[in-house]
Amino acid sequence: MSRGELADFPRRRREALRPDQVPATATHPPGRRARRTPGLRREEVAALAGVSVGYYERLEQARAPRPSPEVLAALGTALRLTAAEREHLARLAGQAPPVADADRGQVPADARRLLDRLGPAPAYLVDERQDVLAWNRAAAALITDFGLLPVEERNVVRLSIRLGGTLCSAPAGAEGEFARRLAAPLRVARVRHPTDRVLGELVDEFAAHSPDFAAGWRDHDVRPVPTLRKRLRHPDLGELELDRHTLLLPGTDLQVVFCTAEPGSPSAAALTRLDTRRARPGGADRARLPERSGRG
Repeated sequence: MSRGELADFPRRRREALRPDQVPATATHPPGRRARRTPGLRREEVAALAGVSVGYYERLEQARAPRPSPEVLAALGTALRLTAAEREHLARLAGQAPPVADADRGQVPADARRLLDRLGPAPAYLVDERQDVLAWNRAAAALITDFGLLPVEERNVVRLSIRLGGTLCSAPAGAEGEFARRLAAPLRVARVRHPTDRVLGELVDEFAAHSPDFAAGWRDHDVRPVPTLRKRLRHPDLGELELDRHTLLLPGTDLQVVFCTAEPGSPSAAALTRLDTRRARPGGADRARLPERSGRG
């Protein structure tokens, strides 16, 4: 059990809850004691979960014994956790075994067929480490020719560091959103693969590079975000505003990431002009190409 992580996660979720999100009987009347933070008090969460205030305080102080599955379920209900957050809490408490790495890098045949059938929609496949395992021609033409990158550079984190501010940026008002949101899947992966040294290095590297990612990591938010708006500056197509969609591939820990544009928009028209003739689809189990840097 990671006591520090287990203490921090419920505290962050408690502080994010508003009193009006829980039954009125579980919260103190406004005038009883002034609230110093907008979230719930510890005693309020304890009452909702049916545990003693002392136990819950020790839990947030990393001094409590391992919580039982029943206590974890009660805390999940009290803190209004999503299914993803409940699983994360259980793993932090040691109630779920770490995931084996035996199949890392393998690309299911149906995933490759899906990428190919998406046609003009740029799409690629990532694992929990955010390594890019496979891609279609449109993704190579729009983002970079992944096949020409060193294997260790075919990673969403490292590409965002290298291409951020050149190829990729955020729309006005959403600066830093991608970096903050990328903390969620990496948080989940870090708990599922606690001995993954490369993953730990990626987290440290991105946190040092991006204050927004570091803030997202501290927030301990593990809820998946299926769609994000991105702005790309393509050397041939100009500036495009695209929606980045993320779908979990059933039965795996892999995600399909693909980009679309608002129908009828200039960005949608530009995507139809994307020249994929020189771009090559590829993946983790395809032949390696010479190591060169991609477009950046």
